[in-house]
Amino acid sequence: MEFVLDPPYGAGPLRLGMTVEEARSALGTLGPLVRDAFGGVALTMPGGLGFSVGFGVAGRSRGRVNFIELYRPYEEDVVRYRDVDVFGQAAREVVRELRRHTRVDAGEDDGCFSAPDLYLGLWRSFAADDDPDEEQGFYFQSVAVARPGYGDGPAEAAARAAVGEESGY
Repeated sequence: MEFVLDPPYGAGPLRLGMTVEEARSALGTLGPLVRDAFGGVALTMPGGLGFSVGFGVAGRSRGRVNFIELYRPYEEDVVRYRDVDVFGQAAREVVRELRRHTRVDAGEDDGCFSAPDLYLGLWRSFAADDDPDEEQGFYFQSVAVARPGYGDGPAEAAARAAVGEESGY
């Protein structure tokens, strides 16, 4: 199957802002659900593609999807942002292609990247850009889409509230 990343709105059948029941229903069409370690909803499809969904805990985002993470499949499932296959292309190539569309920042370690204007994050456990056989370092292992304000701390959340914006905090 192919799933499309649509930041900052959602990923595949999931939309940011869905209620818990709406998210369960959307993911339930793909397979059996489990509860993740953080109280969210998770699913692993037969081809290995995993979904993890986090819900807001405060304010208007309480009980609504505010974070969607997809994990690298080991079979035929594809996850795309526009024309970029985020798990099927080398991490270095994914970053280069994403930069054609938006700003992409490297994290403090060489495995993390973010497209902050899209609330999109990419992760691999380490960089192995010269060794395609080292899949955990050559390819991204997960991609996440979050609600605007998801990473806000208390000060940022207060600033958003002052101008009437919703925070994912």
